[in-house]
Order: sequence, then structure tokens, then C-alpha cells
Amino acid sequence: MGDERPDVRPDVLLTGLLFYDLVLTGLGKPPTPGEEIWTDGMGTSPGGIANLAVAAARYGLRTSLATVFGDDYYGTYCRDVLAGQEHVDLSLSRTADGWHTPVTVSLALPHSRLRSSGGTPMSGGTPTHDRALVTHGQEPPYSQDALMGDPPAARTALVHIEAEPREWLAKAAANGTKIYADVGWDPTQQWSSALLDQLALCHAFVPNDTEAMAYTRTDTAADALSKLSELVPVAVVTRGGDGALAVDQTTGEYADVPALATEVLDATGAGDVFGASFVAASLGGWPLEERLRFAVLAASLSVRRHGGALAAPGWYGVHQWWQSVQNTENTANPENTALRRAYGFLADRLPADPGPPVPHAPVTPPAPHGIPDLP
Repeated sequence: MGDERPDVRPDVLLTGLLFYDLVLTGLGKPPTPGEEIWTDGMGTSPGGIANLAVAAARYGLRTSLATVFGDDYYGTYCRDVLAGQEHVDLSLSRTADGWHTPVTVSLALPHSRLRSSGGTPMSGGTPTHDRALVTHGQEPPYSQDALMGDPPAARTALVHIEAEPREWLAKAAANGTKIYADVGWDPTQQWSSALLDQLALCHAFVPNDTEAMAYTRTDTAADALSKLSELVPVAVVTRGGDGALAVDQTTGEYADVPALATEVLDATGAGDVFGASFVAASLGGWPLEERLRFAVLAASLSVRRHGGALAAPGWYGVHQWWQSVQNTENTANPENTALRRAYGFLADRLPADPGPPVPHAPVTPPAPHGIPDLP
């Protein structure tokens, strides 16, 4: 008889910097020096690497996170949410005495409508017009390599590659973990092609179009994708309002999918939702076009909520959206007809039980009649 023992490896392995996010929404315009602006909405949530961890865990994936928590209120809050509420495995994480959890204030700036294939670049990337970030923090006392040590074998790892290679990444690749990588904005704007050498360790690479073109020295997203497909088995380029395109050399598939029109409350972490959703669909063995459409959809749903991590829709959010598209009251809507056609595969992909509603970021609601006059 064959070995029928269940696969107990983590589905997703993660490491990176954690933040406590405070998101302010409803600003009429960006603030200027010397000016006080009242905003009508506020949400709090774990952020940074927590965006990926929560997005993955809400698909029922066994998610293992190696990060550092400060021994302060912010660290305690983030740990409680991740472990207690979202069931993320924190056995590789540490709490650092005397170190403060980084805090980011995100100002969701006004914009009319975003057609989002991920909303924001994955884990960093080109600065965008739709939010401004102010962060207080210091480098953590434990590096990624110290946290990971000899990393456990996992089905996948979601990583952010940087100019200086991490030792744990090669170890993870050697033990059979499939590496899904993204990359961030290069503040030096040198875009060293040497960084792409790390793709030899990776199964997939998911940059946005600005990053992809800069690192490959190309002028179009399609040309960048072509170059990247020579370096990694699965290459994906997200293009904001133009959707996403990808090549999977392991199956010979090519896909180019449009974005979804959606009203945006807060785009924080939407690119991380895209990445985690693409991994979830890949672990399910879906065709490439379905993987891309699913990631586009999930990212688009996330920008309708406050915060990064707790805006992730999970199976429940996707199921609710699919039910709304199929609502008989909307059958005559041409847009919904097109969506039902494009996303019909969800009928066979969604779990029979999508689980309970997912908790969203604690929000201070707007005043019933706006901000009252001060006495």
C-alpha cells in the first residue's frame, strides 16, 4: 500500500515586518502644512506581512508566519488578531523586549473610481495617488534568517525579494517549497538586474508593470512578461486599471484578464490579497486564467473595506459577491451578465461551506450629520 499519511506541511510560509495600521478614510483632500482636516472614517488592523498572512488564512490555508512583535499594546493586539482570530501559526515568531511594534498611519486620499487588478503594487512598489503613509518604527532585533533558521518544509512560501538575498530562501527552495515572489519599488531607481538572479530559486514572480519593465529594461508589460518567463516557471505582471497578464511555462498557458471596476474605500494591502489569492488558486490546481481572475476579484473586493489585513475577503467574501452577481434582480444588468460569464468557474470552485462572515477592521463610523461644530 502507498503512503496515505496526510500532508501536514504549512500551505503558506511567510516572514517579514509587521505593522500596526491606523487607516483614515473620507478625506476631502490631502492635508497641507498647518492645516487640520477632519475625516469621517477610521479603521485599525495588523499590517505589513500580516496582509499576506490573513489573506491566505481566510482561504483555509495552513499559514505559518515568522515575524517580530513588540512588547507593547500594538504588538499584543496584532498577535491576538493573527493567532486568536485568524488562526495563523506564530510558532516561528518572537516578541522582542523593549522594541516597539512599527505603526503606520495610512491616509486614504480621494479618488473617484479604481479599476483594480490588485489595487496597489504587491508589498511596496510604485508610490500611488490613492494613499499616503506615515510610519514610525525601527529595524527589528531579529532578521528574517534568524527567525527562519532552517525553515520548515512548506507547500509554498510568499516572499518579498530584495537586493540582498536572504539565506533562508535557498534553504526553503532546497527542501521543496515553491517560492512565490514579489518585489518592491527601488528608491535608488537603479533597478539592478542582479536582483532577478534570485528568480532561479522561485516558482513564480508577481511584480507590477512598473517594476517588471524597470527590472527587465523593457517598454511594455507584455515585453517584460516575455523576459521574466525565461527566468521563472510562472510569471505574472499586474497592470492596475488594465488588469493582469501571466505565462505558466509548466502548463504552456497564457492569460490576459481585465480589471474589475469598483468603488475604493482603502487600497491598502490589495496587492497582497492578489498574491495570496493567486497562491490559493494555484494550490487548487486551477487553470491560469481562473487563477488570475480570482486574484483580480479578491483584490477588488478588499479595497471596499478599511485596512489591509482585515479587508481580505476570504471564501466568505467571494461567495457573497458571487451570490450577488447571480441575484435574480440583477439578471437584466449587462455588467452582471458579463461577470457571470467570466466568473462562472466559481460555481465549481467555491467550497460548499464558505464559513462564517470574516471580521473586518474595527471602524469608527461617520457622524450621522457630518462633523459637529465645535463650541
